[in-house]
Amino acid sequence: MTLAGVPSEAFGYLLGTRSALEWVVDQYHCETDPHTGITFDPNDLTDEQFIVRLIERVTTVSLSTVNLLKGLPAEVEFVGLGAVEKAEA
Repeated sequence: MTLAGVPSEAFGYLLGTRSALEWVVDQYHCETDPHTGITFDPNDLTDEQFIVRLIERVTTVSLSTVNLLKGLPAEVEFVGLGAVEKAEA
């Protein structure tokens, strides 16, 4: 399967060192254990469009997160839990 039209900005949302999309693609592939010969196939044969919908959802969340982060100030001061408790009192 080949998917096209995924905006490059969607790869800007990182989970550790990889984008969320790279993580999904890495996890959703068939793999055979060399020691046991057991094949792991995360694809649901009763719902062939599952992976397409998953990538659409992850792309939407990634783009939304990247756009949200672009709107934040460059420097954010961490106030810590104690400051939050004082503000609520």
